[in-house]
Amino acid sequence: MTTATETARPRPAADTTSGARGARRGSDFSRLADRISAAGLMTRRPLYYTVRLTLVAAAFVAGWVALFTVGTSWWQLAVAGYLGLVYGQLALVAHDLAHRQVFRGRRASETFGRAVGNLCIGMSYGWWMNKHTRHHANPNHEDLDPDVAPDILVWSQEQASEARGLPRFIGRHQAALFFPLLTLEGFNLHVSSFRALRQPHMKRRWLEGGLLLLHTAGYLTALFTALPAGMALAVLFVHHAVFGVYLGSIFAPNHKGMPTLKGDERPDFLRRQVLTSRNVRGGLLTDVALGGLNYQIEHHLFPSMPTPHLRKARPLVRDYCAELGIPYHETGLAASWREALRHLRDVGAPIRDRDRA
Repeated sequence: MTTATETARPRPAADTTSGARGARRGSDFSRLADRISAAGLMTRRPLYYTVRLTLVAAAFVAGWVALFTVGTSWWQLAVAGYLGLVYGQLALVAHDLAHRQVFRGRRASETFGRAVGNLCIGMSYGWWMNKHTRHHANPNHEDLDPDVAPDILVWSQEQASEARGLPRFIGRHQAALFFPLLTLEGFNLHVSSFRALRQPHMKRRWLEGGLLLLHTAGYLTALFTALPAGMALAVLFVHHAVFGVYLGSIFAPNHKGMPTLKGDERPDFLRRQVLTSRNVRGGLLTDVALGGLNYQIEHHLFPSMPTPHLRKARPLVRDYCAELGIPYHETGLAASWREALRHLRDVGAPIRDRDRA
């Protein structure tokens, strides 16, 4: 099922919740939650996560074994690309840990989250979780969602109209530059993680920083021990470039090009999550490659739902949205990228118009 992307902003409504737990009884969301619970889709899946974490850990170890086994050969660039994909899968595991899909308790989730995020891939679990929690509470809200805050890219024509300096320069052609810029996203995650250690919200900053330093020292030591300096630098760049493009290819289709909110626009929880999210249609390969985030609507409605249940929740959520007349948007993977890139091109129009004037 494919529905047309809604271009109008969702109509503001009284905000009764900042998350699924806060939805009041008798609300549209609570009735959907009852159906989901009755279907058993919020139950834990320990066997699934045991297998998944084992396979990802094995892939991670195999990548580093290959690095030392292949030796001084430009085939190491293939190893680097492989490690970039493995890092993406590790990031998806850290995402599920942060949402307590794997463990019910906070302590176990944080312990494994820091081990996977900080130690294995050099991304601060605490920094990312703070950022991602704010995104989930207010997806695509220009004032509240850090994922659509103007930075190097602009996400709305209002932001484009106010852009100066580098964002204005890039904004002219940001659709064409989007994927090339993603090659730097892996490096940006490392830099942002270290910078976040100075932020007041960061808990256990010494542990976070120590694990990040341990990752960085171990990574660079392994790379420059196994390879000559020039080849090591090439592997480092290809590894992080593939990692960045992979992450961007997973996360960009989720919300980019969907309606945005600003100011006092605060639909109720159900509409806030559904109207700003896009599902990506596909089979088992898509589910694995995107880590279940192709069911972005279901994930935003039920963040702690185990990944394998998202596919089963999809028809329940889709049918319920149809009952209420709420647009439910899903499309293919390539089409989702086209929609996101079209949105980037369209919102950059004020910059191009200003330059032509």
